[in-house]
Amino acid sequence: MNQNMIEDTQALLGGRLGDAGATRRVALKAALGVGYAAAAMPIMAQTAIKTPLTGLVSGEVTIDVNGFKMPVYRSAPAGKTGLPVVLVISEIFGVHEYIADVTRRLAQAGYMAIAPELFVRQGDPNEYGEIAKLQAEIISKVPDAQVMGDLDACVAWAAANGGNTDKLAITGFCWGGRITWLYAAHQPKLKAGVAWYGRLVGNATAQTPAHPLALAGQLKAPVLGLYGAADTGIPLDTVDKMKEALAQGPAAAKASEFVVYPEAPHAFHADYRSSYRKGPAEDGWQRLLAWLKRQGVA
Repeated sequence: MNQNMIEDTQALLGGRLGDAGATRRVALKAALGVGYAAAAMPIMAQTAIKTPLTGLVSGEVTIDVNGFKMPVYRSAPAGKTGLPVVLVISEIFGVHEYIADVTRRLAQAGYMAIAPELFVRQGDPNEYGEIAKLQAEIISKVPDAQVMGDLDACVAWAAANGGNTDKLAITGFCWGGRITWLYAAHQPKLKAGVAWYGRLVGNATAQTPAHPLALAGQLKAPVLGLYGAADTGIPLDTVDKMKEALAQGPAAAKASEFVVYPEAPHAFHADYRSSYRKGPAEDGWQRLLAWLKRQGVA
């Protein structure tokens, strides 16, 4: 089992998407989230950052993906169109309150932010109290190709609902950090990516045939990688290998950058976890916003 998955057992999954627009399905997930936390590990602090809803439209919608209704959580400035779009990709736990709040933070900065439930066909992570079963029964069964198609559907939905997909970016955390790299190699409309401690190497499987290192030469948009030197699941030599591969790639690959925080562990941005590190998290967020503007996504 990947060390990132082990470290992700520190997550507290209570309080999924609890705003006024939440559906009954989301309310049920909130209750399941508390059960998951109690079963998996000691209860820790809930999401520390609470972004106000003032001036935003925020909540759950569904997006059609070839007839399948995929739930997503989206936030955007109310009453505005032509908005730059940021896809927000979760950890293995799905779109819980922390991820929902990340969309609100981006919306307050002027973006349409969309966080899709990418595991929903395989199951609900909140129903699992054991990380090994969650990995085996849900995460390992999610094909990269399915994820790429789901994200493409999010882009199409954004274009039809007030988003300007000529200004398209993606950011993701842990599992979602890996997906950020993959989507940068997949989507030609993408202008920027920000990967938070996403795995760069791994075994090829039917569901995950290629990892970021192998796709470095196919990047269509530059990616900012935010990593922690104290992350026991992502050795720094894999970051070095990725840097070398990017340097040999196309212009978008060469324009990619890394920031490695010396004392930061895995999941240092996750403010609902003991791994949270305020300094690197805040610095990384400011770098994210600056990166998006630098790449023309603003």
